[in-house]
Amino acid sequence: MTPASLDDLFSGVFGRRPAATMVDPSSALPGRSEPVLPDPAPRHTVLGTELRGPWPAGLREIDLAFGCFWGAEKLLWQLPGVVSTAAGYQGGFTPNPTYDEVCSGRTGHAETVHVVYDPDVIADEDVLRAFWEAHDPTQGYRQGNDVGTQYRSAVYWHTPEQKLAALQTREVFATRLGAAGFGEVTTQIASAAEAGPFYFAEDYHQQYLDKNPQGYCPVHSTGVACS
Repeated sequence: MTPASLDDLFSGVFGRRPAATMVDPSSALPGRSEPVLPDPAPRHTVLGTELRGPWPAGLREIDLAFGCFWGAEKLLWQLPGVVSTAAGYQGGFTPNPTYDEVCSGRTGHAETVHVVYDPDVIADEDVLRAFWEAHDPTQGYRQGNDVGTQYRSAVYWHTPEQKLAALQTREVFATRLGAAGFGEVTTQIASAAEAGPFYFAEDYHQQYLDKNPQGYCPVHSTGVACS
């Protein structure tokens, strides 16, 4: 599903257009050639690992968007087998955007967490189960009171195995959500190549809730299990 098609799905399911709509590529902000997170990037404040690769052979990477990336990253760094996480922007049109630009809705990017994990310790399905159960993937361009295209639900896979796991777990979870009275799943599932580069967010966003333990961390779980 392309980002633009979320508009049509949201309209069809709810009978109205979303509060936010995807920016047209021709109207997106121009961005910049330099990244907003300097290289070398700081190390992960919780796991002590690098934020950028290259990674040892055997590790896998996946990019997950499910609302504000502060709480999303905290959830993911706590999973067994996760080697590194980073907050960033992906799926849009503006190169090397800033946080303010993404929040303007004029970049097309989603707030995304890049996850590096060891599949010998945690399976693709278990990473995705944590993703599905931590948010409401039926809300289109929002999570709770956070409204905008940057808060959409998305899985950007890196391997065929991840793609299959994403599609299978989406089908299982959609059935369970429907039985619980929720609407249609609007999660975008696409390859990382199709979504485009993962742009690292500014340093203060990296492991934000470790640096700011009392920071904003909304819970948007539906309470429905994905098994």
